[in-house]
Amino acid sequence: APAGAAAEAPAATRAAGDVVKSPMVGTVYMQSAPEAPPFVKVGDTVTAGQTLMIIEAMKTMNPIPATKAGKVVEILVGDGDPVEFGEPLVVIE
Repeated sequence: APAGAAAEAPAATRAAGDVVKSPMVGTVYMQSAPEAPPFVKVGDTVTAGQTLMIIEAMKTMNPIPATKAGKVVEILVGDGDPVEFGEPLVVIE
């Protein structure tokens, strides 16, 4: 077997659809307060502009809106996760 074959990792599978990406570096919060329900969960239908989550950057809470109307098919980050600019957050179908 070629030496490079063992180094190749399988590609991560991701649901088909539009990917909402992080517009900034920060920390993800899935709900408005610790005791509040999450903004969205997998299977929810969302409208364009609806808040999907919040990213805290430099003590400022920034709502992350849905880029289109559709169904949330995958959430790629968890509550309290650090995110980078351009990192995929949610897949909307």
